[in-house]
Amino acid sequence: MTIEVNGIAHIQLTVTNAAECLPFWEKLCTFLKMETLVRNDTTVYCIGSRTGILVKEVPEGGDTSAFNQYRPGLHHLCFRARSNEDVLGIYEFVKRELNPKFIHGPEDGEHFAPGYYSILFEDPDGIRVEFNHVPGRGHFGDKGRLGPGGKGTASRYGDDGLTDR
Repeated sequence: MTIEVNGIAHIQLTVTNAAECLPFWEKLCTFLKMETLVRNDTTVYCIGSRTGILVKEVPEGGDTSAFNQYRPGLHHLCFRARSNEDVLGIYEFVKRELNPKFIHGPEDGEHFAPGYYSILFEDPDGIRVEFNHVPGRGHFGDKGRLGPGGKGTASRYGDDGLTDR
């Protein structure tokens, strides 16, 4: 027996710099039509758009070392946009209102999936956030690896996308 889940309900992030990170995340979530459910000096929790983002400050005595995406745990999180135009709109908002460190602005990532289009940036703690759009059924569609006539499962995944040995 298998069960298809209905996406991810919420993601909880722990940050060291609540003074910068909490307003950053609340402003981003509000732009994404999410509403603030909890807000205090150490926490912001926004829900809506079929997900929730909970951001909490490291508790006293906790590990406050800088975020490193190559340590075990979160590498980055990626929100799915409904169109390339939405990715561009999010990019303009983030650039204007949040002034993050951009890893890359809007770009084609066809090597990841058919029609893949995305932006990637960091929050004030260095947590990487991506927004992407993949049209149609992506890898399950006609041009996808797992679609009819597709190449099937890739043997490698990395900066060059999905490849075979």
